[in-house]
Amino acid sequence: MSVEKFIANRISNSKQNKDSISKPIVKIGIIGITLGVSVMLLTVSIVLGFKKEIVSKITGLTTHIVVSSINRNASNEAEPIVMSEDTLEILKKIPFVKHIQKTAFKNGLLKTDTENEGILLKGVDNNYDFDYLKKHITEGRLPNFGTEEISKEIFISEVLAKRMDLKLHGKVLIYFISQREAYDSVLHEIITKSEQRSRKFTICGIFKTNFADFDAKLSLVDLRQIQRISNWDSTMVGNYEIAVKDFNKVEEDQEQIEEVLGYDYDINNVKQIYSNIFMWLDKLDINGVIVIVLMILVATINMITALLILILERTNMVGLVKALGMNNVNVRKIFLFISFKLIGRGMMWGNIFGIGLCLLQYYFKIAKLDSETYYVDYVAIYINWYYFVLLNVGTFLTCAIMLFLPTLILTKLTPIKTLKFD
Repeated sequence: MSVEKFIANRISNSKQNKDSISKPIVKIGIIGITLGVSVMLLTVSIVLGFKKEIVSKITGLTTHIVVSSINRNASNEAEPIVMSEDTLEILKKIPFVKHIQKTAFKNGLLKTDTENEGILLKGVDNNYDFDYLKKHITEGRLPNFGTEEISKEIFISEVLAKRMDLKLHGKVLIYFISQREAYDSVLHEIITKSEQRSRKFTICGIFKTNFADFDAKLSLVDLRQIQRISNWDSTMVGNYEIAVKDFNKVEEDQEQIEEVLGYDYDINNVKQIYSNIFMWLDKLDINGVIVIVLMILVATINMITALLILILERTNMVGLVKALGMNNVNVRKIFLFISFKLIGRGMMWGNIFGIGLCLLQYYFKIAKLDSETYYVDYVAIYINWYYFVLLNVGTFLTCAIMLFLPTLILTKLTPIKTLKFD
């Protein structure tokens, strides 16, 4: 053990310094680092968890990339598109493509004896990926759209069921505005006529995702129902939804799909479709960075204050060891050893408390949220050990670098100035 480390251990030994003036200041410094590290770990986990949960909800209820028609009708519904089987096979063989499914949307009016409610029907077939919705069924079961006969089942949200007082296995009547082309004998030309249609569905299941934007309106029915209501043939669909293997590369994957399909379709990724939500999520990153920077500053200032108190309290000792031949570099090492020891102690407790709270929330979901505002009903946590290590290393290095500054005062202390008062 070096002389500097021996002296540092003697100074930092609490039993040797019971009446030290610097003792409470040092404790405050350690507590500051503990709280700072805990808050930073929680901030990173909450921001990552929240983003992961929201992205999972959006992509689970929609998909990553949507291929649709570049034209829309008066109801803001996409015109039907037809994609050849050869083109679909080319898309399926692209390495990053995970799944392709056919869908179509139709606006409707759900009518009961006492209430009317506008809803959005999403037509899907038996190839639709129900993995996400399967986890959020509150009553009943998933619809079965794989039969030869067109299914009359409907899969609705719990929010809509409660608002309209609908029950499992109950019947619902939905009205639509359908458009079709017809020959006008007066005008002697083809015109587009609008007509009212209705369909009666049976509620097979009820789901709840806590994503208010979707739960309030979205219901799932057989794609063939939408095709029949809209006067489409079996080859026409509203959209082709493409799921990719890596969400982080969705923009790059979109560009490759555009190269394959050309400019005949409107191709958008989920970040473009729900740009307002993803802009909000990006701002969370900025908030997280601000919190981390502030916590590092607070921890650093606390440690600088504690180190300055330690130096001023042991001015005479500094003069004595210099008189005995110790140079400025070695004297600075003494106090840096003390600082590193205190930083390590604070970071150890900070990790224990921070990771402990993260694990408690992750497994028991103690902290709750208003799902109508935050899209989730609890504080989501994502534990990423890589980020935890980076955070600890960054905090330690920042504090260590900043602590070199107060030790500069030691170079100004000389034996003749510090020992003459004794």
